[in-house]
Amino acid sequence: MSAWIGIGRSETGLVRASNQDAFAVIDSTGMWAVADGMGGHVGGAVAAQTAISTVQAQAAFSQEQLRSGAASPIDVLTTLINCAHEAILSRARSQPKLKGMGTTLVLLTLIPDQTSMAYVAHIGDSRAYRFRAGALIPLTRDHSLIEKYLERGILTPETAKTHPERHVLTRALGVTATAAPTISGCAMQEDDLVILCSDGLTKMLEDQDIQRVLCAGDLNPTDVCDRLIAAALDRGGEDNVTVVVVAYR
Repeated sequence: MSAWIGIGRSETGLVRASNQDAFAVIDSTGMWAVADGMGGHVGGAVAAQTAISTVQAQAAFSQEQLRSGAASPIDVLTTLINCAHEAILSRARSQPKLKGMGTTLVLLTLIPDQTSMAYVAHIGDSRAYRFRAGALIPLTRDHSLIEKYLERGILTPETAKTHPERHVLTRALGVTATAAPTISGCAMQEDDLVILCSDGLTKMLEDQDIQRVLCAGDLNPTDVCDRLIAAALDRGGEDNVTVVVVAYR
């Protein structure tokens, strides 16, 4: 019997002293996520793990709501992200040394018994891609100053690569009073791959580089995950790099 199967891996990289990324692979409830924390050595790791722990704790309930039709995918994902946001804020209030911590989050879910449709929610610059028949398609757009500049034509893609504000986010969990995720639906079919990743991958590899890695070998999720992380490390591994690959197998 075929099913959507996910594989995840996270590496500290070659420059950072610690890993502030976290991920969840919850095949049984059709939910997968990547978070990339910020806010110092301790705070970033705590924020990312708090977001992922919230996803893990609520995944079964969220999927039951989807299965029963009690809530729409957008409502379910909005609630889930708001819960993660509140959990981070609560943790920061109880531990002053964590004040100001936050995290990105990208989250993929499938409606039970309707695996031809997936939903992606994200906040920050962790990304989701779909790979189909040799083509890589972004499913998210970064919540960043650079993305705003690109949308307005202030910068070109080439000048954006070295702009001093290229790592400044406009949205994240835990850093503002409310969360503002972007949620979208995506048609899926057999042999598709969905890649979720932290910016430790996309800082090192352009989209065409990722596509080239995917086209160059087996599409087994474990192999894809390993090859993408290896490619990011080969380019310098300047940040923590986390990849989750989800495939219909």
